[in-house]
Amino acid sequence: MLAPDRRSWTELRSALAGRLGAYPQWTSAAVVLLGWLLVSAALPPQPAGVGLAWQAVWGVVLSAWLRLPVWWLAINAGFPAALHGAAALQWPPELFLFAWLALLLVYWTTFSTRVPLYASGPAVWRLMARCLPSGPGARVVDLGSGLGGLALHLARQPGAPSVLGLELAPLPWLLSRCRARWRRSSCRFLRQDYRRHDLAAYDLVLAYLSPAAMPSLWQQLVAQLKPGACFISCEFVFPGQAAVALPGSGLAGVPPLYVWRMGADGVLAAGPGSDLEAVFLKDLPCS
Repeated sequence: MLAPDRRSWTELRSALAGRLGAYPQWTSAAVVLLGWLLVSAALPPQPAGVGLAWQAVWGVVLSAWLRLPVWWLAINAGFPAALHGAAALQWPPELFLFAWLALLLVYWTTFSTRVPLYASGPAVWRLMARCLPSGPGARVVDLGSGLGGLALHLARQPGAPSVLGLELAPLPWLLSRCRARWRRSSCRFLRQDYRRHDLAAYDLVLAYLSPAAMPSLWQQLVAQLKPGACFISCEFVFPGQAAVALPGSGLAGVPPLYVWRMGADGVLAAGPGSDLEAVFLKDLPCS
């Protein structure tokens, strides 16, 4: 049995890891700053290479202690050297300001949503187009529509339903709007966080997000999707939930497209449903 002080230390570590793990970017910045403070306070003046090596060691140790994802260990080990190298180049400060503003416009609140900018590509668009709902009043929404390629492609299909792209980052959203206007597309783009958008009116919901976003998205879909509506995720699945990939996806050059359908009983189940499955089985060649 652990001694009380040892148990308290372990509980403190677990609590910190749980709370800080939800915000790895800020935690990583704190780790780098703490590593610099420890090296500066604990060691006499050292050559730059030695100081940077110690900061890298402290960055890895603190990241591991806080149970950050493994890639943050590499980031926190290499960031001090990268920062030192950038400062040695003596570039004008305006260049860094411009780079920061450009990244801000492209990624915006990625630190909160934890969803970077992913591009799906034409192979995915063609498979998604085969899943479009038919009938009057059918509606499709693309969560995190990026530069708008998928939404614009779907809106061009014969008899396409109403297509909406949701994008929070300002620059991708603006480019999407401009592309839609240039092509005179019926596709609409709304600058909004998908987590604040009601999905109850849609027959098909599409997303290419990130593993970090999937657990909360599952809760949103379960609470909001109407019976018969489908959700398709490019590449990422829901933790602890069954997943079924669309036929033709998951092959060379095509990421898997996982599909779920909301049943009449209010249960979101893996699989395309009989109607959508028939579309793929009819068109795919027999082996």
